[in-house]
Amino acid sequence: MRHFLDFEKPLAELDAKIAELHAMQQTDGLNIADEIARLTDKADKQLRATYSKLTPWQKTLVARHPGRPKARDYIAGLITDYTPLAGDRAFAEDAAIIGGLGRFNGRSVMVIGTEKGHDTESRVKHNFGMAKPEGYRKARRLIEMAGHFGLPVLTFVDTSGAFPGIDAEARGQAEAIARSIEACIDLRTPLIATIIGEGGSGGAIALASGDVVLMLEHAIYSVISPEGCASILWRDAAKAPEAAEALKLTAQDLNRLKLIDSIVPEPLGGAHRDTEAAVASVGRAIQSALEPLLKLEASALVAKRREKFLAMGRDAMG
Repeated sequence: MRHFLDFEKPLAELDAKIAELHAMQQTDGLNIADEIARLTDKADKQLRATYSKLTPWQKTLVARHPGRPKARDYIAGLITDYTPLAGDRAFAEDAAIIGGLGRFNGRSVMVIGTEKGHDTESRVKHNFGMAKPEGYRKARRLIEMAGHFGLPVLTFVDTSGAFPGIDAEARGQAEAIARSIEACIDLRTPLIATIIGEGGSGGAIALASGDVVLMLEHAIYSVISPEGCASILWRDAAKAPEAAEALKLTAQDLNRLKLIDSIVPEPLGGAHRDTEAAVASVGRAIQSALEPLLKLEASALVAKRREKFLAMGRDAMG
């Protein structure tokens, strides 16, 4: 059964009515095809109108939709001959970050992603996509391995942030994130990062410091969640919609601020309505971004990447 968000209530009612008419047509043999077509057209127009004017808070809800494609879906759809790699070689395996070797359009690559899980069991297994230090150390290990073997790196980011628990802090969470960012910046092969859902704080930047940062149309990317921001500024998480507006966390805002490089269009109604189309759209965007980077010398690639992020800092200070 399709999961509808709160602001999609009119769409849910139309969908239920269409489903009811389909059932009546099958069981009673009624000739109501014209009525079904009329309601289907109305639902399509309603969907198009709704998604053409989403607020930042509504985009946040879409980015968190439980049916939205996860990192594993993009890996399954885009990467062939995938061989997962595990562990940070120091403490443990962290299921919140998945990664391994594979082929993208026939080219050998290293792929890494934050994985939230798709049901209760897998969400618990993957800690809802919130990595601990061992996860970021695994990411760093895989990024450095890719550099050693001359492989491009593709990352898929979908996390509300790094795990904030005491045990993670005790094992050096901030240092692990910083080292992962450092590995991204120093990598001597191309790195294409794609924000596929939530891009939360340092937990996202750890995998998103790439030559090209792509962002899905209804994804979000921010220094803090709207709820966290509202709790700090107003001591009231209910003000999250106001915080979402102020944070400028949408792909459109970030593209305008030149903090990402390109927006990847989603199927009408969001990626959760057509996973296959969303995955294909991301694949085309990655291929388009990767081709010119493969022509650059390693030293030029690193210098250009460093300058990109230094320019963001200068623009912010200016």
